[in-house]
Amino acid sequence: MYLKKITIAVTLWSKIHKMSYARKDYGAEHTKKPWSLAEAKVKIAAYCAYQERCQEEVRTKLAERGIFGAEGEDLIATLITEGFLNEERFACAFVRGKFGLKKWGRNKILMELKMKKVSPNCIKAGMKEIDQDEYWEVLLRLASKKWETLKETVLIKKKYKLQQYLIGRGFEPDLVQMAIQEMI
Repeated sequence: MYLKKITIAVTLWSKIHKMSYARKDYGAEHTKKPWSLAEAKVKIAAYCAYQERCQEEVRTKLAERGIFGAEGEDLIATLITEGFLNEERFACAFVRGKFGLKKWGRNKILMELKMKKVSPNCIKAGMKEIDQDEYWEVLLRLASKKWETLKETVLIKKKYKLQQYLIGRGFEPDLVQMAIQEMI
């Protein structure tokens, strides 16, 4: 048995090393070509014009291309004054997209915005995009849809799984409890 495993390993090794193409080296880090300041202004403006961005995303993109510190901050200030970069607009678009398309709850959206280092005032403005009645309807719709797909036969376990699913989607635990009670 042991000898059989060794022969299989040796044949696999020999097949791998007889490949006709070069293998990609995943360990080597590929640095992107640095931008000049003029080139960076044009490219970052296009990056921000394509879709709403937060300042942290722009800082990361600039850092990837070798622009740090005061130069990067000056470029970000220029983008803000020219209207390419607006965190409040970003927060509103982000909330609309994540709630409208992905059906995320407030908690998950809030945590994602905090991870992107969006200011609290912009987060508040963005969270106003969620209509309370629509939020409740989405929660009920998700709960009933998931309830139908759960295969669990024990009622308490089924409720628990549904509750964990909805909380994982970012909905508040008290609202989840109310939605489960209303649904059942």
